[in-house]
Amino acid sequence: MLKTKIGIITVSDRASAGVYEDESGKAIIDTLNEYLNSEWTDLYEIIPDEQDLIEKTIIDMVDNQNCCLVITTGGTGPSKRDVTPEATEAVCDRMMPGFGELMRAESLKYVPTAILSRQTAGLRKSSLIINLPGKPKSIRECLSAVFPAIPYCIDLMDGPFLECNEDVIKPFRPKNKIKANS
Repeated sequence: MLKTKIGIITVSDRASAGVYEDESGKAIIDTLNEYLNSEWTDLYEIIPDEQDLIEKTIIDMVDNQNCCLVITTGGTGPSKRDVTPEATEAVCDRMMPGFGELMRAESLKYVPTAILSRQTAGLRKSSLIINLPGKPKSIRECLSAVFPAIPYCIDLMDGPFLECNEDVIKPFRPKNKIKANS
């Protein structure tokens, strides 16, 4: 049986240049390891804040590497170099604004500057792409808010069935879909 592939992209000029170690991408991997019981493998990239490179990396992970889920971290703020949402929108067939709305609402419980975050989500082919903020603590907060919807979203796109560790996170699936793909 093939392992589910999940793309993780850290967007950071400094981490990609080796100025500091990437903690954000590793935080996503650690969180997904806690959430998922399904066998999965990560395709992990650290790239600079360059819109064309972000777009090419997302496209490769979806179109060529067959990732059902691509999660980015970083590049969602208001600075001129923060272009991850623009890159995501450029490569998506349809946007899923509810993800960004919920992540900002969750983050506002902790910091008033959450309104400055521009994370978003969208669909490309049969894959879900989600932008997370760049801080590991914020990654955990945002993923815990939106993750319950992710497995069912992937189900609806005929993606792999993501079995979750329900002692840690409870995904939402309609009762008639719970074992449909298992």
